[in-house]
Amino acid sequence: MIDTPSDTASDTDFDGPTWAQLRQRTSVKWRKHPADVLPMFIAEMDVPLAAPVAVALHRMVVDGDTGYAEPSLLPAAFAAFATRRWGWTPEVSHCFPVPDVMSGVGEALRVLTPPGSGVVICPPVYHPFFVVPAEVGRVTVPVPLGPDGGLDLPGIDAALAAGARAVLMSHPHNPTGRVWTSDELDALDALAASHGAVVLCDEIHAPLTLSGAGFTPYLAAGERHGVTLVSASKAFNLAGLKSALVVAGSERVATELQAMPEATPYHCGIAGVLASVAAFTEGEPWLDALLTHLESNRALLGQLLTEQLPQVGYEPPQAGYLAWLDTRALGPEPARRLLEVGRVALTDGVEFGAPGFSRLTFATPSGLLREAVTRMASVLASS
Repeated sequence: MIDTPSDTASDTDFDGPTWAQLRQRTSVKWRKHPADVLPMFIAEMDVPLAAPVAVALHRMVVDGDTGYAEPSLLPAAFAAFATRRWGWTPEVSHCFPVPDVMSGVGEALRVLTPPGSGVVICPPVYHPFFVVPAEVGRVTVPVPLGPDGGLDLPGIDAALAAGARAVLMSHPHNPTGRVWTSDELDALDALAASHGAVVLCDEIHAPLTLSGAGFTPYLAAGERHGVTLVSASKAFNLAGLKSALVVAGSERVATELQAMPEATPYHCGIAGVLASVAAFTEGEPWLDALLTHLESNRALLGQLLTEQLPQVGYEPPQAGYLAWLDTRALGPEPARRLLEVGRVALTDGVEFGAPGFSRLTFATPSGLLREAVTRMASVLASS
């Protein structure tokens, strides 16, 4: 007999997990590197599960409810969550279940763009953006962010005029954590419309918008020339459970998305669907507590870097738990040196199209964040 989860108070003790406890996890984050390496390299949080999610997963196991997912409850759960969170109520009939955001990107590109057409991406950007378009027979067209970290709208316009038929963007941006304004979203959509192109907007980090920034969904303004991709996976730490949605920006786009393979919803995992419904329906108190923890760690990281590594550039993110660091002062191949000398694993900026930079995940107990920066500082001291 499996005991019912009962310690719901501990689900917001975000400083509680110890390194030894976290090392018992079997995810890539905790198993890729040797036991002495502190892993801060992947978009995965070192947090307890939200109690409603744990209860839903427990019930699934007790009931033996491990068959194929039937995701019809997910669109309504997300629509209600989006209404409460951002005042945006997507049409439930415009929400299409997919296993995860990047598979949703691939399927949307197949039905919304011509084979061989260009897909604009804005590096530095989430590394699968470089490869997924090619996997479905499209071509990536990099238009880097501007010097101020903003969208290069003239560059995107030129790429679309030259034949690209989609813009794939993240909002909030990964890895910089920048939240695009409604004016920027309007301008991007207008460019897509003028060239007969579509926008694919990955909003997976949207529920993690931090204080000091306001998030406006791409589709909140009404009919749009594209889709949004959403999931509970980042905000509630459910990436391994496989459940997401592609949300159409108009009736026309929704009709075109119906050409996605009929079996696509069945590629969702039942654990992911049940956990996501619980998260969207009952998980907001936990999410709000998490945001407080992330804001504290965001400030702590800035303080630690100022004290121990002022040579490292850091612009606090407006959303999410990813810090985009200019680590060029640490020498050539800084991420490699941090791993080999400091025994701390960050994501190499090369993967995002930005050599010399590194991405650090700060969704961890504050003690481990302190340890990470101390290890990073030891690398500079050893030079």
